[in-house]
Amino acid sequence: MSIAKTFLGLLEGGPSHGYDLKRAYDERFGHDRPLAYGQVYATLSRLLKNGLVELDGVEAGDGPERKRYAITEAGVADVDVWLGQPEAPQPYLQSTLYAKVVLALLTGRPAQDVLDVQRAEHLGLMRELTQRKRGGDLADQLVCDHALFHLEADLRWLELAAARLDALAKEVAA
Repeated sequence: MSIAKTFLGLLEGGPSHGYDLKRAYDERFGHDRPLAYGQVYATLSRLLKNGLVELDGVEAGDGPERKRYAITEAGVADVDVWLGQPEAPQPYLQSTLYAKVVLALLTGRPAQDVLDVQRAEHLGLMRELTQRKRGGDLADQLVCDHALFHLEADLRWLELAAARLDALAKEVAA
C-alpha cells in the first residue's frame, strides 16, 4: 500500500500533524503493521518536497515543534489519479510455496509435509481472521474478508497440489 497516497487521502479531511496521521493510518490500515514514526516523517518530507502537501502551521511545545500539514491542489489531483487507476492483479506465478514443493521433490524430502504444514498455517490464520471479523466494525470485516478469500484460494491450490503430487514428482524427476 502506498503510505504517501494514503496520507494524502487522509489529509483531504483537513490539516493534520504527523502524529495524528500516523494514528489515523494505524487505526484504519495498519492493524497488522503500524507505521514507524521515522517512516511517517520521511513520507511527509517527500510529500512536502514534491509540492503535494504544505505546512499549515507550526506549534511550539515541550519537545520538537509540531508541524501541521495540509494537502495542496496538486496533492488532491494526485490522489484523484491514484484512485482512478486499477491495482495490478497479483498472479503469484513465482510463489515461495510452489518453490518449496518443487525443491522438496527435487531433494527427496516429503512434499506432502510441506503442503500439510502450510495448510495448518493457513487454517490457523483463517481462524484468527474470522474471530477478528466477528468483533470488528464494517471496515475491519471487509479487510478480513479480503484476506480470507485469498487464503481460501491458497487452500484450494494446496488441495490441488496434493492431488497432483505424484504426477508432479514424476515431472520434476524427469
